[in-house]
Amino acid sequence: MVKITALCLALCLGVFGCIHAAGGVASSTVPIQPGSYRVLGQAKGTDCAYRLLGFLPIGGSNRTSQAVDKAVGDVSGATALVNVSVDTWTHYWILFSNTCTEVRGTAVAHE
Repeated sequence: MVKITALCLALCLGVFGCIHAAGGVASSTVPIQPGSYRVLGQAKGTDCAYRLLGFLPIGGSNRTSQAVDKAVGDVSGATALVNVSVDTWTHYWILFSNTCTEVRGTAVAHE
């Protein structure tokens, strides 16, 4: 009975999991000159891909460009982001997994 319990525990630990990786940083999402923009506030955008059994796609795309577009759209009047950071994480469950990319930055409008 102890061997079966240990085997089940080992299988469960191998099926569940989480991975988080830093994606990088950038000064801005488009070329802009310092002082040529107005700061509007903090913005965040996320794009995710969902998979069944870890490999069958069931929705989403997990594209950095989509996450950037969502972050820019998060603040009214924003045209770009400065001081940008990107993170990616993946969650694995028994039948389901998702991978997400999150973009954070300061929303700005060109003047």
